[in-house]
Amino acid sequence: LDTVSDEIKNDWSRKCQSLVLMPSKLMVLLSTLPSPSWICAVLQLPTPVFFVDKEPTVVLDKLQDPGNAGAILRSAAAFGFRSVMTTPETVALWSGKVVRSAMGAHFNLRLSESVAVSTIMALDIPVLITDVHAGDYLHQLSAEKKLPWPCVWVFGHEGQGVSHEWKLMKTRSIRIAQPGGQESLNVAAAAAICLHASACQRVEKC
Repeated sequence: LDTVSDEIKNDWSRKCQSLVLMPSKLMVLLSTLPSPSWICAVLQLPTPVFFVDKEPTVVLDKLQDPGNAGAILRSAAAFGFRSVMTTPETVALWSGKVVRSAMGAHFNLRLSESVAVSTIMALDIPVLITDVHAGDYLHQLSAEKKLPWPCVWVFGHEGQGVSHEWKLMKTRSIRIAQPGGQESLNVAAAAAICLHASACQRVEKC
């Protein structure tokens, strides 16, 4: 940009293959944000690595909101889940809003999109699905140190929850105690609670 200092230009020139300077007015037109950043980048997307043996994994099952998806990616990266998969009809993980809300988590994760439920089940590690009304209580499993590790956590559509297909397979339903009486939690908040519980149990076992 025409407002960037020579020091910043020289610093970025050393860190990337090529640097292109453009007028501020052009950046405004290119950006999807009301107040655009002074920097943008063109990256080659990594080749998906579908399966790493016994890898702790997060599955986004038909999630629609990019903010929720990005927040879950941040939680996955923070709590030691290095693989994230999506089922068909889930928001694209590399869409602009998901990338922004994930705050860099993409670069610490292996991402695979539009993976069939049956394919994920073939990974042969315990699969935990979240359920508002049924299943084991998360806090009880945590207290008894009975959360499996490694495992697959599945977080479903914001309104409908996980797809019925999961419940027909060998999965374990988990619910979060809500003594305050709300009907449900935001899916990103629920994911953070569940993934943190798994991380805490893992740390205690180390």
